[in-house]
Amino acid sequence: MDIEDIDTIAVLGAGSMGHGIAEVAALAGYDVNLRDIKEEFVQNGYEQIEWSLDKLADSGQITEDEAESTLDRVTPVVDMEEATGDADFVVEAVPEKMDIKKNVYRELEDHAPEDAVFATNTSSLSITELSEVTERPARFCGMHFFNPPIRMQLVEVISGEHTDDEVLDLTEDLAREFGKTPVRVRKDSPGFIVNRVLVPLLNEAAWTVHEEDATIAEVDSTTKYDMGLPMGSFELADQVGIDVALDVLEYMNEVLGAAYEPCPLLVEKVEADELGKKSGQGFYDYEDGGADVPTDESSEDVRLRLTAVMANEVAKLVGNDVADPAEIDEAVMLGAGFPDGPARLADDTGLATLRDTLDDLHEETGAERYAPADYLVELADTAESFHPEHGGEETEQDFDTISIEVTENVGRITLDRPHRMNTVNEALLDELGTAIDVLDDDEDARAILITGAGDQAFSAGADVQSMAGSADPLDAVELSRLGQSTFGKLERVDLPVVAGIDGYCLGGGMEMATCADLRVASQRSEFGQPEHNLGLLPGWGGTQRLKNIVGEGRAKEIIFTADRYEADEMESYGFVNEVTQNDSLEDEAFDLARDLAQGPPLAQKYTKRAMRAGRDSTEAGLEAEAQAFGQLMNTDDLMEGVTAFMGDRDPDFQGK
Repeated sequence: MDIEDIDTIAVLGAGSMGHGIAEVAALAGYDVNLRDIKEEFVQNGYEQIEWSLDKLADSGQITEDEAESTLDRVTPVVDMEEATGDADFVVEAVPEKMDIKKNVYRELEDHAPEDAVFATNTSSLSITELSEVTERPARFCGMHFFNPPIRMQLVEVISGEHTDDEVLDLTEDLAREFGKTPVRVRKDSPGFIVNRVLVPLLNEAAWTVHEEDATIAEVDSTTKYDMGLPMGSFELADQVGIDVALDVLEYMNEVLGAAYEPCPLLVEKVEADELGKKSGQGFYDYEDGGADVPTDESSEDVRLRLTAVMANEVAKLVGNDVADPAEIDEAVMLGAGFPDGPARLADDTGLATLRDTLDDLHEETGAERYAPADYLVELADTAESFHPEHGGEETEQDFDTISIEVTENVGRITLDRPHRMNTVNEALLDELGTAIDVLDDDEDARAILITGAGDQAFSAGADVQSMAGSADPLDAVELSRLGQSTFGKLERVDLPVVAGIDGYCLGGGMEMATCADLRVASQRSEFGQPEHNLGLLPGWGGTQRLKNIVGEGRAKEIIFTADRYEADEMESYGFVNEVTQNDSLEDEAFDLARDLAQGPPLAQKYTKRAMRAGRDSTEAGLEAEAQAFGQLMNTDDLMEGVTAFMGDRDPDFQGK
């Protein structure tokens, strides 16, 4: 079966995951049968899809007609035969209990076509064991979406012991058709990738508090503000449900052994029915304000301990050929919102240091969870890292937070942190500065286009969370100067620069776009300088550069109000040069950059310089203009331009 052969998808289970998966499939153009065991369950799921589609339409992400046609493709049913009799692909998303899932597959086998693929959305249970209930274990795999499916980019595609490679390829293709990013899990291993890293991390956080080596505040301050994770460990446990985390941990303990022994603190919380946010009480009290994680209580000992445990899990996954370090990093960044993958975080700390940390803890406690994995010991002993190139001399185009390529004389820089809405941290600033230099030196690059990866944001601004842990004013001053200088390279580079803006363009992201020569934005884009809402001011050039484009009055309005502005309004202010349809932003931004790349390089260079010189002094700008005019008068480009004009053809400028 090829991807073109899939027309109808059955989703079994209409709960939060099931109706979310059904919505994603219907948005991708597939006919979807949404099935649950009771009419009230399936109708509730259908109504949730309708509500979500209305929200997407209200926000401009889809049209009202698209919302209506998408809903028309979803059929709510209770009867299993009606739901699956014509299905090409079945996604099961029933409760995370092995017996419940097995019973569903026994019934499903009686009704689904022989060539239909079965995919379970389990987050940790054995794919192999589930597949053996059916008569088609070779056509059975895991397809683990993350909650909520409509927003989360990652899909783990998991191989069971019997799964055909063709089925895995097909499932990955389907995930891409859904607009998702698949990451293959090559072996059926409890927790797969993301939960295999997150759940032991949570368990270790709990052990740290249980053994009175740190407080909840210290652990969460460390994970959220020192390590830069999207939430504190206990904050995350409350969000997903402590009972859910404990279920996964107990399954890991049963299958993998004593290294995954649940911390008594987690058991106590579940027994007390303090399950987290959903019950109103967990590690934090949600009837009294919820999580309030301090920014200044981080602990180096806690960071080392938690990073060491994560590194050990990465080593086990890599050593057992479940996934490679790059796949693990991609999955955890997309599925858990980490700023960097756990393998990168471990490399940055040093594998030898983390191995020694585990050794010390193992000797001190005798706990199996601290026994270093063989692969971690091997890498630490040979002074290697999970990513062999990491920590070495960076090649010109070897980047972690951005990507660059040159196509048709356009040097394209993509901000590549979609899991964090392309927020800007120090690593991105460093790499952006290098990328601009690389393109400036590349003879094939005649213009620069800068865009953001994903479909949510050009850049939602500074990665405030990773910066909030430092209260040192001197460090903040240097960070401000770094951003000012790096973004300023876009102004100073001789090549014309286009910013292709799709989605959020806020704070530091807007300050970056301000430094481009031209800005093209999709209709759904939103702009703003929200720093005043945080008690800050734009620190990467916004107080100085924005007024040069929109005038001082408008600049003060944008900064002082900290409001959000739509693309059309920013076009009327003169900040955006062109507003495009959402689905044509990529093409139109590239076309503009390509047109500029065909322009006269010398004239473009001198024009940028003259305009920049005239910002503070019209007299200086006029003098720069006059000098440039004189230099251009004696160039090959001028002769080519005149000749092309006389011959009624397009000029072929060479920058000479």
